[in-house]
Amino acid sequence: MAILYIVGTPIGHLKDVTIRALEILKGVDLILCEDTRVTQKLLNHFDIKTKTLSYHQHSKLKKIRYILELLRDGRNLALVSDAGTPGISDPGNRLVKEVTESLSDQVKIIPIPGPSAVTTAASISGFPMDKFLFLGFPPTKRKRKKFFEEMFHQLADSKYPVILYESPYRILKTLNELKLLTTHYPLPTNVVVCRELTKKFETVYRGTIEEVIKQIENPPAGAKIKGEFVIIAGTVPKTRGVGSQC
Repeated sequence: MAILYIVGTPIGHLKDVTIRALEILKGVDLILCEDTRVTQKLLNHFDIKTKTLSYHQHSKLKKIRYILELLRDGRNLALVSDAGTPGISDPGNRLVKEVTESLSDQVKIIPIPGPSAVTTAASISGFPMDKFLFLGFPPTKRKRKKFFEEMFHQLADSKYPVILYESPYRILKTLNELKLLTTHYPLPTNVVVCRELTKKFETVYRGTIEEVIKQIENPPAGAKIKGEFVIIAGTVPKTRGVGSQC
């Protein structure tokens, strides 16, 4: 029986890759990559010679059929994204769906756990994270206003933190849109914004939305806004100070 491995890879620091992931990437017949150039950097660093094939959100049906044929022929494949765990805000789940529908009795799908920007940011947020909502990337144009309005409804109704991804080109626009919505949803909302997690210039901003906007708008001299961002928004719970009496 052929195996399709879903392999988590580093979100930045290459040493975050697991030993098991390296073993799988060395041992499979082919690695399916979101961008072969990005994955090749990881493979070169660990001297892995396995061949790669591009598979991404724009891959045509012909490419998917070719992948299915490889699995049908008994080839073992690994699916990776540019960074993190496949299927989290990338097209990995589409391939898993195609495989389970077409080859459910011929292919075993095995997850190889690894880094994820969602859980990495959540772990240092300081918000209660026993429950949270992950909404991925906001729409870039259409339905954007509705997206954020629904997000604030979720915050108001559930009080669970909400996690978003955002690009460096829209981070300030997104934060300003969230700030505007706080005038309509008077929630005591704080945010934690993480940039370049696990990389050399990793930065974590904390505070009210307005405070974080000012921090990002006024970087150290010569610094530019770049890198992927993770935004965690949560309502600030009312708590008694340390040592307060019941």
